[in-house]
Amino acid sequence: MSSSVKPPSRHRTVLLTWLGIWPIITLVLWLLLPLLLPRLPLPLITLLVTAIVVPVMGYCVMPFLHRHFDGWLRR
Repeated sequence: MSSSVKPPSRHRTVLLTWLGIWPIITLVLWLLLPLLLPRLPLPLITLLVTAIVVPVMGYCVMPFLHRHFDGWLRR
Protein backbone atom coordinates (compact mmCIF):
# COMPACT_ATOMS: atom_id res chain seq x y z
CA MET A 1 0.00 0.00 0.00
CA SER A 2 1.60 3.28 -1.07
CA SER A 3 0.91 6.64 0.41
CA SER A 4 0.41 9.75 -1.70
CA VAL A 5 1.58 12.02 1.11
CA LYS A 6 4.95 13.48 0.25
CA PRO A 7 7.49 13.51 3.11
CA PRO A 8 8.74 16.94 4.21
CA SER A 9 11.91 18.30 2.67
CA ARG A 10 14.83 17.53 4.96
CA HIS A 11 16.49 20.90 4.26
CA ARG A 12 13.31 22.81 5.03
CA THR A 13 12.72 20.73 8.17
CA VAL A 14 16.23 21.57 9.39
CA LEU A 15 15.65 25.28 8.67
CA LEU A 16 12.30 25.21 10.47
CA THR A 17 13.90 23.46 13.46
CA TRP A 18 16.62 26.10 13.60
CA LEU A 19 14.02 28.88 13.36
CA GLY A 20 12.20 27.37 16.32
CA ILE A 21 15.16 26.52 18.49
CA TRP A 22 17.21 29.71 18.15
CA PRO A 23 14.76 32.05 19.95
CA ILE A 24 14.07 29.49 22.68
CA ILE A 25 17.75 28.95 23.43
CA THR A 26 18.36 32.69 23.32
CA LEU A 27 15.53 33.37 25.76
CA VAL A 28 16.48 30.57 28.18
CA LEU A 29 20.13 31.64 28.19
CA TRP A 30 19.19 35.30 28.62
CA LEU A 31 17.04 34.43 31.62
CA LEU A 32 19.15 31.74 33.29
CA LEU A 33 22.78 32.34 32.37
CA PRO A 34 23.31 35.30 34.72
CA LEU A 35 21.91 33.21 37.59
CA LEU A 36 23.63 29.93 36.79
CA LEU A 37 27.03 30.87 35.39
CA PRO A 38 28.57 31.99 38.69
CA ARG A 39 27.27 28.87 40.47
CA LEU A 40 27.45 25.92 38.07
CA PRO A 41 29.94 24.50 35.58
CA LEU A 42 29.10 24.90 31.89
CA PRO A 43 28.25 21.21 31.28
CA LEU A 44 25.61 21.34 34.01
CA ILE A 45 24.21 24.60 32.63
CA THR A 46 24.01 22.97 29.19
CA LEU A 47 22.21 20.00 30.74
CA LEU A 48 19.62 22.29 32.35
CA VAL A 49 19.14 24.43 29.23
CA THR A 50 18.62 21.41 26.99
CA ALA A 51 16.27 19.84 29.56
CA ILE A 52 14.09 22.94 29.12
CA VAL A 53 14.52 23.54 25.38
CA VAL A 54 13.98 20.01 24.04
CA PRO A 55 10.51 19.45 25.59
CA VAL A 56 9.40 22.98 24.66
CA MET A 57 10.50 22.33 21.06
CA GLY A 58 8.99 18.85 20.87
CA TYR A 59 5.62 19.56 22.46
CA CYS A 60 4.95 23.24 21.73
CA VAL A 61 7.07 24.88 19.06
CA MET A 62 7.49 22.14 16.42
CA PRO A 63 3.80 21.15 16.31
CA PHE A 64 2.94 24.84 15.89
CA LEU A 65 5.55 25.35 13.17
CA HIS A 66 4.59 22.15 11.33
CA ARG A 67 0.92 23.15 11.39
CA HIS A 68 1.66 26.59 9.96
CA PHE A 69 4.39 25.64 7.50
CA ASP A 70 3.22 22.20 6.34
CA GLY A 71 2.54 23.32 2.77
CA TRP A 72 5.96 24.94 2.51
CA LEU A 73 7.68 21.88 4.01
CA ARG A 74 6.14 19.52 1.45
CA ARG A 75 6.73 21.58 -1.71
